Amino acid sequence: MIAAQVRAAEKFVDSLSVLQADARQVGKVVAHDAGLLEVTGFDYPTGYGGRLTTADGKTIMAEVAGFRGSKTMMVPLAEDVALRNGSRVVPSSISSQASVGDALLGRIVGPMGEALDGKGPIVTTDHWPLGGKQNNVLRRGRVKKKIDLGVQAINALLTAGFGQRIAIVAGSGVGKSVLMGQIIAGVDADVIVVGLIGERGREVSDFVETKLNGKMADKTVTVAVPADHSPILRLRAAYRATAIAEYYRDQGKKVLLLIDSLTRIAHAQREIGLALGEPPTMKGYPPSALSIIPKLVERAGNDSNSGGSITALYTVLADGDDLEDPVVDAARSIVDGHIILSRFMAEQGIFPAIDVARSLSRVAADIVDEDHHQAMINFRRHWSTYEENRDLILMGAYRAGSDEAIDHAIARRPDMLDFIRQPSHSQVSLESSVTRLIEGFGE
Repeated sequence: MIAAQVRAAEKFVDSLSVLQADARQVGKVVAHDAGLLEVTGFDYPTGYGGRLTTADGKTIMAEVAGFRGSKTMMVPLAEDVALRNGSRVVPSSISSQASVGDALLGRIVGPMGEALDGKGPIVTTDHWPLGGKQNNVLRRGRVKKKIDLGVQAINALLTAGFGQRIAIVAGSGVGKSVLMGQIIAGVDADVIVVGLIGERGREVSDFVETKLNGKMADKTVTVAVPADHSPILRLRAAYRATAIAEYYRDQGKKVLLLIDSLTRIAHAQREIGLALGEPPTMKGYPPSALSIIPKLVERAGNDSNSGGSITALYTVLADGDDLEDPVVDAARSIVDGHIILSRFMAEQGIFPAIDVARSLSRVAADIVDEDHHQAMINFRRHWSTYEENRDLILMGAYRAGSDEAIDHAIARRPDMLDFIRQPSHSQVSLESSVTRLIEGFGE
């Protein structure tokens, strides 16, 4: 206990000395336009923070987002604030670090690490860079061991492993958040880190009250920022959630990281990029909005040195159910698997509405045994055959006996839908899921 207090005091002294040294280089606001501050005399790199005093005497934080000629462009971490021309900008290096430690478990924090749950201050003694630590790529271990996510269709048909990165792709209102809550309740993990990025305020409260009240509640850290907050705060919340997950992985723990949603992170970066003058490319997204996706996703995975892992699930909103959306395409290209949720299946009352034919786990073939793999292939073959001939079957244009494969797919369709269905409040173990699949579709 005493040693921890000494370390905390030493870090405080170090931080204070940095602030005192930086205070000699005070910047000055010369313009405020489109949510950006133009600051002179502030020669610091992107991501560095500064403290400003508003016209009504309050102190706010801002962050360096880019440069325009000799001027530094900063994004304030609060909106609708009264700033006057000539306001002083005092450097602050503390903003680039996330406070981490076991005091976060069971707590809900904001994008700056502030407590949101009314349970008092969060006292931590360790820090982790918001941008992560650069490590040798060979430290990234392979995905070798299966993880139980508590959802039968995923466990059996899209088997995931510790350290895998998975995208859950769907349009709005198809069940992404409900599926996340089901996974939280049934996952095999030491720590869960949830990032609720850019959600409606009501949905944040609803998610916390209904999805985080199970056996893993005391092992869950939630970072939340609603949609009406500054875009830089939305990005900071995503970085903070990832940094917390990295800290626990470095301790050798099995971490489940859930980010909802990757699309709103890209939207936040799009706002900043366009304000900085970046040219819009595909569907109005500047290059930085799409490049931020691999920067976040690549921080998850296994660590061969510590033995810890971050199994990450990222929800991706397909605008207008368009699976060729740039964000969807960028996410699928970097993750180790994707789960596509079908609006058509959701409208039929099927939950989870997983479109098996278009979903994929890229590591499943390496971590499952032969019987399980063969049953997966059989299931997918029947599912794909039915989907390819759906229109003919529903119109009555297909005549029974014309094709044996189609006949078999039609006969097995009720069994396949029954296998997919699972009440949102229930969990099915990995072992039970695989056993049922082999018994039903091992053939």
